[in-house]
Amino acid sequence: MTPSPSDSPAVLHTVALAQPFTDQKPGTSGLRKSSQRFATPHYLESFVEASLRVLPGVAGGTLVLGGDGRFGNLAAIQTIARMAAAHGVARLITTTGGILSTPAASHLIRQHQAVGGVILSASHNPGGPEGDFGVKINGANGGPTPESITDAIYETTLSLDSYRILEAAPLPLDQPGSHVLEEMTVEVIDGVDDYAALMRRLFDFDRLAALLKGDFRFAFDALHAVTGPYAARIFEGQLGAPAGTVRNGVPLEDFGGGHPDPNLTYAHDLAALLLEGDAYDFGAACDGDGDRNMILGRRCFVNPSDSLAVLTANATLAPGYAEGLAGVARSMPTSAAADVVAKALGLPCFETPTGWKFFGNLLDAGRITLCGEESFGTGSNHIREKDGLWAVLFWLQILAVRNCSVAEVMTDHWQRYGRHYYSRHDYEAIASDAAHALYSRVKGQLPALVGERFAGRSIALADDFAYTDPVDASVSEGQGLRLLLDDGSRVVLRLSGTGTQGATLRVYLESYVPPSGALNQDPQLALADLISAIDALAEIKERTGMDRPTVIT
Repeated sequence: MTPSPSDSPAVLHTVALAQPFTDQKPGTSGLRKSSQRFATPHYLESFVEASLRVLPGVAGGTLVLGGDGRFGNLAAIQTIARMAAAHGVARLITTTGGILSTPAASHLIRQHQAVGGVILSASHNPGGPEGDFGVKINGANGGPTPESITDAIYETTLSLDSYRILEAAPLPLDQPGSHVLEEMTVEVIDGVDDYAALMRRLFDFDRLAALLKGDFRFAFDALHAVTGPYAARIFEGQLGAPAGTVRNGVPLEDFGGGHPDPNLTYAHDLAALLLEGDAYDFGAACDGDGDRNMILGRRCFVNPSDSLAVLTANATLAPGYAEGLAGVARSMPTSAAADVVAKALGLPCFETPTGWKFFGNLLDAGRITLCGEESFGTGSNHIREKDGLWAVLFWLQILAVRNCSVAEVMTDHWQRYGRHYYSRHDYEAIASDAAHALYSRVKGQLPALVGERFAGRSIALADDFAYTDPVDASVSEGQGLRLLLDDGSRVVLRLSGTGTQGATLRVYLESYVPPSGALNQDPQLALADLISAIDALAEIKERTGMDRPTVIT
């Protein structure tokens, strides 16, 4: 492609800020605020300026840029591109329509040896003018930047007095092409091609095509989010699934008024289709930016903790993992189902804090191959992010090779390894003061709880989880309150910072039943004693004013 110059000469501006923004501390998933907050003059530019100043190698380097298509995505891409040129970026890679999933962005960063990427997404949060927006900075390994970078970005925002930007004509993003913005080359590429080629290297597409072209009925719900074009190209275009397999496949700025979170509450139409009927054999959904997944079989829901364990147990059925695994890792709140499989297979298993950057260290060091967390995210060493469509393809690979149903896979797994009854209860939009008071009160009780009775068991350990990274020896404290019981059951409490309205209290409940035990109970009934006990201990209903969780998964 021959680069096309901008229609008019670019002019470099230095824009003064009356005062710095002080609410731009990024979390593990970047900076997330309301769309209205991001519409504040200079707000986006302030955070991007700080990021471009801190990210190593920006001047003269390659940068990847794209987002999940939510409200504000296209305008932000134009702004960030002009700022990247002002900071001396040599090459900017973006996508048609600005549509780029988080896992595909990670792959592009690694494939093109970029210094990093700017991903525009608030993940599974709602979109639109009244919804949320977000900016995440990824590093050269394709994964979220470490705390040292995010802390430096935040410190820079606190004293920022100006930002640099070019005044230039808008970049055309409607089709692939090459353009010049001052001295920066801008490559607009098809955002799906490279990712689809990567999936073809990992999975047996001929075998998957044979499955999907047969009498196997599959429904995928993209929730009007970023994975729609990817799923349509791969499932319907390359694997030959019937037209209409991909539902809600057109990305919309407000996700069609829905909540792009692939769980039983927000992906309710797909859940009803699979769990209440017999017309479909397999169902799956992905979230706003494409890194989370939900797996369903006919009248069978696969919880994410079990999904990681099943992928670990069946990994060698996929060509990309035929040589076996180096190890597996899970986040602390995720159930220990993968631990049991890893022990049986003689694999190292790591328990990390929540946040994909901890997996990234282990992946970069070659210590693990698969990893996952209970919040519907699984991934592997093919990129440095969790990957929703990858997980769906992995499940299809297992079903194609084993020639059985999802329910049969799960039953066989539990009979072999036992079952970890598991659930997460989310209490959303709690007044921050009330949420922090509840959490602090339980934390203060932890030392005295060891040896006490809880739901008919004894508390063997009560702590606030801390992690020493085996790769760089960094220490992460205050990662969640744990009650470990003497029969292997667990209850974990965490406060989430990913919402923009109040606080979210997450309660994780787990009870292990060995292969000889009752393996087919309803999870909420199997966990009823733990649910009642933690409510009494933490006074959840009394202190939140909520009779039941907002979301149960």
